[in-house]
Amino acid sequence: MTIEFRQLSEVSTSAIVALMNNPLVRRQMPLLTDYFDEAACAAFVAAKTRLWNEHGYGPWAFVVDDVFAGWGGLQPEAGEADLALVLHPGYWGLGKKLYQKIIGRAFTEMGLESVTVLFPPSRTRLKGLLRLGFTEESEVYIGQRRFIKYRLRRPA
Repeated sequence: MTIEFRQLSEVSTSAIVALMNNPLVRRQMPLLTDYFDEAACAAFVAAKTRLWNEHGYGPWAFVVDDVFAGWGGLQPEAGEADLALVLHPGYWGLGKKLYQKIIGRAFTEMGLESVTVLFPPSRTRLKGLLRLGFTEESEVYIGQRRFIKYRLRRPA
């Protein structure tokens, strides 16, 4: 199995639209309230590309054996590096492997002191996140939506 990290602009719009409209994916993304169409996709890709241009990092497209499996990585959120991982349900088993690659880059190549993740309160299965070393830190609001912020500090 070959896993590649590519720019989102290298993935077909139809593949991103299909992922973002998958009911199992949408259930985990409370900010995704409207149907995700081609115009929304173009704005999404442009915004993620801007992150790379302005901050030098942002989310990648995950391509597994030449098939778009999802997107994620680190993106600036309130002055910190926030981890996002959005996978097609058929690739949910790759989450830990992708996470390890992303965190490896965060703490070595990027030299970050910590990484955050924002989970909606509806995400109640947290044992895996806590096992990875994340600790609950605070509540934050994005728009009208409440999230719980968890932090992982760079190992000493």
